[in-house]
Amino acid sequence: MTPECMTLADVPRVAFIESRVSLSPWSQAIFRDCLKAKYHCWVYRADQVSAYLVLSCAAEEAHLLNIAVDPKEQGKGLGGNFLDFAIAQGREERVRRIFLEVRPSNRRAQALYRSRGFALLHERKDYYGPPHPENALVFFLDL
Repeated sequence: MTPECMTLADVPRVAFIESRVSLSPWSQAIFRDCLKAKYHCWVYRADQVSAYLVLSCAAEEAHLLNIAVDPKEQGKGLGGNFLDFAIAQGREERVRRIFLEVRPSNRRAQALYRSRGFALLHERKDYYGPPHPENALVFFLDL
């Protein structure tokens, strides 16, 4: 599969996947705002959207705002492929560093990020709000 630009028509499916994988899911409105802000919004699509990512690039830095794979498609390497794509997008945009936040409880995602060279920068207190409050681990990757 090749990543494709996310469209407004993809937003309901993307938000559905988000609701399945996130403890504090983004709304459709947030995804629409990301498209409107011209963030780098991508999807993997077979018959339907199976994964997505949202990347913001500015001032030689990138922020991986969201990345997720449909639970039915997890464990097939899609998340790693998409993360590699996000890193390549950062290089194409000539960013020097990519940042992301992840829940301390999401050990699977942390392992994926570390496997691609991301390192822990610091812990951000009370980053994630209700209904499942939690700190965030801030990771970075120098390009």
